[in-house]
Amino acid sequence: MTRPVKAAVFGTGSWGTAFGMVLADAGCEVTLWGRRQELADAVNKTRTNPDYLPGIELPASLRATTDPAEAARDADFTVLAVPSQTLRGNLAAWVPELAPGTLLVSLMKGIELGTAKRMSEVVQEVAGVSPDRVAVVTGPNLAKEIASRMPAAAVVACRDEAVAQRLQAACHTPYFRPYTNTDVVGCELGGAVKNVIGLAVGIADGMGLGDNAKGSLITRGLAETTRLGLAMGADPLTFSGLAGLGDLVATCSSPLSRNHTFGTNLGRGMTLQETIAVTKQTAEGVKSCESVLDLARRHGVDMPITETVVGIVHEGKPPMVALKELMGRTAKPERH
Repeated sequence: MTRPVKAAVFGTGSWGTAFGMVLADAGCEVTLWGRRQELADAVNKTRTNPDYLPGIELPASLRATTDPAEAARDADFTVLAVPSQTLRGNLAAWVPELAPGTLLVSLMKGIELGTAKRMSEVVQEVAGVSPDRVAVVTGPNLAKEIASRMPAAAVVACRDEAVAQRLQAACHTPYFRPYTNTDVVGCELGGAVKNVIGLAVGIADGMGLGDNAKGSLITRGLAETTRLGLAMGADPLTFSGLAGLGDLVATCSSPLSRNHTFGTNLGRGMTLQETIAVTKQTAEGVKSCESVLDLARRHGVDMPITETVVGIVHEGKPPMVALKELMGRTAKPERH
């Protein structure tokens, strides 16, 4: 008799918990790791995550612990679901506990500040593993909807197609439909940059600029994401798929999106510190907009919407001034 597939999920936030539910519903034995004992106890005793997914019952095959060694033991899949800027330090502490041969799975959508590295690159470097030991799950995956078992599709990306297929089988449920892709670069860029565009659209919504502005920002945001992807060797078709357009539309149109909500508060006139104070979970685009712009400059790619977001979020530029500068740029062909 073969043992069940085991998965460790490092991170008890809304997306880590929701993806743990998906894995459990697909037949895996899942252990969540979190820092706080009271949250682990709540998961184990009440079958809920009261801090991040209140009112949603968790599967019986999902449990929680604060011991990284216990979580990682014999895991076929080790899922990383922590804020992207904390990955390097956290993973360095967990590496000695990782099961031999485990597949490292990134749920994170960010670019590391300072190094401008994608999350899979950070994982490879810190864990000392080859690219075919690292996979990425991305797409239009708002955690609350998935935890409510509402229909969603996603992309499972790995350079090795067979490895991607193995993870695909481990997280395929009646409500969660994963597709495979070997373009890890494109999938990660789509997930990281859409957070920045989500901030821009949120700012526009907060300013009351209307749906034409929203449609324009989404489309031109996809254009600059694709430009960066092409410069980095990604497949342009990736950006018209779930990891690109799909994730971008969900982030830019849903009140469940942290980045969109964060931007909306800025657009309504709140300061950065005020907005941070009322935001309970990490809005990845707030920090990643700087690292995305750094990455673009390293590759000589023009990303005006990203520049505008950095100006508003980190340089104190008033949104109306930033809007006038963006709209006043030299006219260009659409395929510039």
